Amino acid sequence: MAQMLSLYRRHRPRTFDAVVGQESVVRTLRNAIELDKVHHAYLFVGSRGTGKTSMAKLLACALNAEGGSSADFDPSSPTCAAIMAGSSLDVVEMDAASNNSVDDIRELRENVALAPMGGARRVYILDEAHMLSQAAWNAFLKTLEEPPPHVVFVLATTEAHKVPPTIVDRCHRFDFQRPSLEQIASVVRRVADEEGIAIPDPAVGMIARKASGSFRDALGTLEQLVTYGGKDVAIDDVLANLGVADAELILEAAETIAGGSPRDALLAVQKLTESGRDEGQFMRDLSAHLRHLYVVQTMGEVPDSFAVTAEHTDRLAGQADRLSQAEVLRAIDLLAAALAAVREGSEPRLQLEVALLKATQPQADQSLSALMHRIDRLEAALAGAAPAAPAPSSHAPASPPREPSQTPPPAVESSPPPVQSATMTVASGATVAAVEEQPEPEPVQERSQSNGALELDRVIALWPAVADAIREENGMVSALLSEAVPTKLEDGRLTIQFAADAAFSKKKAEANRELVAGALRSLSGHAIPLVFELGQEREDKVPATLSADELAERLMRDFDAEEVFEDADSPETED
Repeated sequence: MAQMLSLYRRHRPRTFDAVVGQESVVRTLRNAIELDKVHHAYLFVGSRGTGKTSMAKLLACALNAEGGSSADFDPSSPTCAAIMAGSSLDVVEMDAASNNSVDDIRELRENVALAPMGGARRVYILDEAHMLSQAAWNAFLKTLEEPPPHVVFVLATTEAHKVPPTIVDRCHRFDFQRPSLEQIASVVRRVADEEGIAIPDPAVGMIARKASGSFRDALGTLEQLVTYGGKDVAIDDVLANLGVADAELILEAAETIAGGSPRDALLAVQKLTESGRDEGQFMRDLSAHLRHLYVVQTMGEVPDSFAVTAEHTDRLAGQADRLSQAEVLRAIDLLAAALAAVREGSEPRLQLEVALLKATQPQADQSLSALMHRIDRLEAALAGAAPAAPAPSSHAPASPPREPSQTPPPAVESSPPPVQSATMTVASGATVAAVEEQPEPEPVQERSQSNGALELDRVIALWPAVADAIREENGMVSALLSEAVPTKLEDGRLTIQFAADAAFSKKKAEANRELVAGALRSLSGHAIPLVFELGQEREDKVPATLSADELAERLMRDFDAEEVFEDADSPETED
């Protein structure tokens, strides 16, 4: 190979038309060149590997094209070839990470006055511009604001918030978008075809996902695979080289969540540790896999880029069928919390184990989301058992646990206390298993059938749990709701009544209406509009002053007092 250049350097886009994923930037620059409205300073902002430096070089080629500035320049011309190779004297590339002092900027200011050597413009490309010191920025400010007419500055940065506002104001800013998986895969496929590299489509998809939005990383990975196994890239080589040999472990971990097996979850973590893989990376990969499951559940099919083999496609589809969307989202939240704890310094293996244990056994998690998940499981279990309800009710005498004189149907219809008791058991954080093991199936069956219409008695029974669920987000509102009472459920509206003198509590609850409605919806399964009101003044309220007779009557009525009369001839009157 004559040129010892990496793939991403050899395959930089050489024309504006070859740029992928930055259509808005290309269009604006092309128009500026064609209309001769090129600004003297540009700020290119975007994550690494999105093409900022390549775009700056294309701009330099267009400004120094033979015959004058042109967006449709000839990339094979000597001037453009020198610019792309980095040997042009009219294009100066500086790395601000290592040239960030005042002296470096002073040297740049002295060189700015030099006329172009061969082209029409001198272009200064400043990479990682945010690394300049504050003193360097101050020294650079005047030059950036009023450079010579033949100079164009291009500042490239991944952290625009670190660039002083006085600098940003003097530049035309372009934000480079992160390319999609399809766009990265198209570039990898094109480069592989041009280089004569045989690589299967699933491997291309894996490289695109591994690149995390960076064309440079994707082509660097492709080059690494070629170095590892030659130009005939095999799936096994990709799995081993990318560290995606954990694909089986990821599938196994997802199986433990679907099967609710904490033992298998711990074994999966142990297997991961013994393989020497990084727990943090595994959590990110598992989160990505769960996201794939969610997409499969939503779209109803497995996209081609998700799986490596047909076997993986079948397993993805199977796991998507076994897990509910709520379970998938909850597991993703748990892994995100675990990763956040790891960044704070917690032990990665411990956090991974805790996340998987909570995902496999919701009863071990006391959070509101886990409680909602247990309620969902209970409702699903009751819904599955509902068809069996008519059998016991149609054969009432065949209930051994009941007394002969007790008739099952009336007991079912007049059993609000057992229903409320079961509801409070769930709301207070007890396990689903505890509710499912109720000895009397008939009341539970009847409750599952009557859940379609929410009743006031059930809301009253749930109300303490509603107040308790809000405590984590707003302790004051929770305390105020504890003093309120649901009084009416009419026309689809629930009326919550506060004491007559609790105007502040009512106003605070109204300000947090969404929070209260959300907690009630989570626990009851019904979205109910809420109305807050104050109670009436008590008719028996004690007036400010009472006569002696009224006071005596009130004491005898409310406190069972007795009136005692003293004898006028009492010995106390004697001397």
